[in-house]
Amino acid sequence: MDIKEKLAKLEDIMELDAGTLRPEMSLEEIEEWDSLAALSYVVMMTDDFGKNVTGAEIRAFKTVQDILNTMEK
Repeated sequence: MDIKEKLAKLEDIMELDAGTLRPEMSLEEIEEWDSLAALSYVVMMTDDFGKNVTGAEIRAFKTVQDILNTMEK
């Protein structure tokens, strides 16, 4: 899966328009990155990547790139 596909998955989770997210963006500046988006991320990681993600891991995210780095099989 390439970076564009990963960004598209995150945009879908956050209900953002395609092309909105960039890896260097701070999660603090993304209003749509909230508890519901985080929960959707956990489900996506389990379903699409077979990984379990902890709350501590999610709280450590600072940028979109931090999330992208976890999206590997």
